[in-house]
Amino acid sequence: MKVTIIPEKCIACGLCQTYSNLFDYHDDGIVKFSNSLETTQTITPLDRNTISAVKSCPTKSLTLE
Repeated sequence: MKVTIIPEKCIACGLCQTYSNLFDYHDDGIVKFSNSLETTQTITPLDRNTISAVKSCPTKSLTLE
């Protein structure tokens, strides 16, 4: 599964980081991956915390394929 961040849609609400430690924030509060500057990462289908974070994003700035 592939998680993609669309930073332009992020409103810095912080919800994704409460669900998954895969996410962190830039100094301006916009979401990023905690271990990479890329905007796409691969996760396993068993990573339920990250899947919940993506599904909970109010602005759909996180996508899952």
